[in-house]
Amino acid sequence: MLSGLKGLLITIRWLFRKPVTAHYPKQHLPVQERYMGFPSLLWDVTADEPFCTGCMVCVRECPTQCMTAVMHDNPKFTDGTSHRRKIIEMFEINLNRCILCGICVDVCAFDAIEMSHEHELSSYARNGARADLQELLKIGIAFQEKTNWQPVSPERNVAEIALSKKAAAAQARGATAESSKDEE
Repeated sequence: MLSGLKGLLITIRWLFRKPVTAHYPKQHLPVQERYMGFPSLLWDVTADEPFCTGCMVCVRECPTQCMTAVMHDNPKFTDGTSHRRKIIEMFEINLNRCILCGICVDVCAFDAIEMSHEHELSSYARNGARADLQELLKIGIAFQEKTNWQPVSPERNVAEIALSKKAAAAQARGATAESSKDEE
């Protein structure tokens, strides 16, 4: 009888505890700050274009070969509104093959790819787990807004800063050339 009362007390204690589980999909548990979701492409608001230049380093270094990309000439480079000669035309990630290792983020020299907090991209279609350029950019823009993301090396990758640096260097070269003409 004593063991029966002990069991009843344990049951009563558990009855008043806060539940640990969430009734998915109606309830969602909060995502931890350091959680790594699927990769996403980031957007450079100063040039109104993606940071990605299609250099293919992430595609080559991916251990599961889940990425494909195609680049083309950037029309904004000829206008002088962007410092990127090439830009991404097509980018796709097979999310079923991605193992969320983060190697693509580590090897990217252009601050173009980041591990987002997005983890709910399931679908019923066989090819439904393929995220194209528009989907990846949408996830990336949401990630940038949510986390106040800042580039690791803005002087090299943010168009506004890189173009102003380039203009200052050209102006300094022009001043040097003019002073050398005056000396002659």
